[in-house]
Amino acid sequence: MKLNKNLAINGGKPVRSIPMPPRHLIGIEEKEMVLELINKSIETGDAFRYSEKYEREYENKFVDFMGGKGYADGVNSGTNALFSAIGSLDLKPQSEVIVPIMTDVGGATPVIYNRLIPIFCDVDYRSYNISADQIKPLLSDKTGAIIVAHISGESADILPIIELAKEKNIFVIEDCSQSPGASINGKKVGTFGDIAIFSTMSSKHHCTGGQGGVVYSQNKTLIEKSRQVADRGKLFIDHKYSNRNIKLGLNCNMDEISAAIGCAQIKKLPNIISSTNSIGEKIKKHLKLNSKIMQVGWQPDNSFSVYWFIRVKLDVEKISVSKKEFCKALSLEGIPLAEEYRYIPIEKECFNENEFKDYMKTNSENVSFSKNYINADTSIKDHFNIFIRESFDDQAIKDIIDSLNKVEEAFYVE
Repeated sequence: MKLNKNLAINGGKPVRSIPMPPRHLIGIEEKEMVLELINKSIETGDAFRYSEKYEREYENKFVDFMGGKGYADGVNSGTNALFSAIGSLDLKPQSEVIVPIMTDVGGATPVIYNRLIPIFCDVDYRSYNISADQIKPLLSDKTGAIIVAHISGESADILPIIELAKEKNIFVIEDCSQSPGASINGKKVGTFGDIAIFSTMSSKHHCTGGQGGVVYSQNKTLIEKSRQVADRGKLFIDHKYSNRNIKLGLNCNMDEISAAIGCAQIKKLPNIISSTNSIGEKIKKHLKLNSKIMQVGWQPDNSFSVYWFIRVKLDVEKISVSKKEFCKALSLEGIPLAEEYRYIPIEKECFNENEFKDYMKTNSENVSFSKNYINADTSIKDHFNIFIRESFDDQAIKDIIDSLNKVEEAFYVE
């Protein structure tokens, strides 16, 4: 194979030699909100806590973002948002919960800590998201809920899943941590299922500081129960504390500083969503019109993506190098990317099938953390991910496109 000396991987000049524009996610607005809170505490002598002015304001603004209907509760992480959401369903211990095989560990462990059995579901072969076709064979008379994660800023094919769940009388929890504002037919993710969770850590579309999360539902009873689980099982009456602990729960509360940051942040979210969608669509259009080996992966009809990263499908049969080498070449041209999305909880040491069965005191044959998930493996092998941030300017977008063109030209074979 002839060495292409123009490529940065071979010593050539990279398309982009400076870092991508930083996000500057936290600004003066957040500083002023936090100072207002602290100054008020100094002035009055009263320490701030949680479930007070700023959390209520943030929750109201979040509901407005979701369309003005429903209820929200701020918590201290996306993982604990899921823990609280699951707890709100009052599922019988050892009920089964369908869990995506491709998700963060924090998208699975709350199932176990609610004394429930995770049944891991393969993804749609075209995507990183699960679909009704993969879920249906896993359902049993013990199935109590389905967790649907909307990965990468793309909506899962949620409508058939909701139809299936209603037919079987099963709860649906939407994990919208990477996709706030994504939609199908103009309806936002998080409004399809019974209850939804969002992560607001600093590496997401908007944040409430270093960590945070939100539980959202249009079902008032569910959000009240999730609020109880998130505060040690306390009964809340008109946002006031009660000494009655009526459910098992943990302390998952969002504090007032986090909520104050969130109040400023959520005002920025619509523009962040608009920018990430626009950037992603420009790159998607370029690949569709010009690339012989790369396309943005399949997405549901009439869906709107907020592109936390762009999932690019690579035709590995039409390149002269391995996918690993291809992605390394792209990365050295200055593109922020990941060669694969290998977020599979059962591959982690903490997911030991025998230890889990002992912990749950079950011999259920449905429990298996060692199956071969063919679709997930396929998606990982033929996709790579380009990270998208709202701060990327026209030059950054051009550099991404130029890098894609440069590396494709070097490695494409008929």
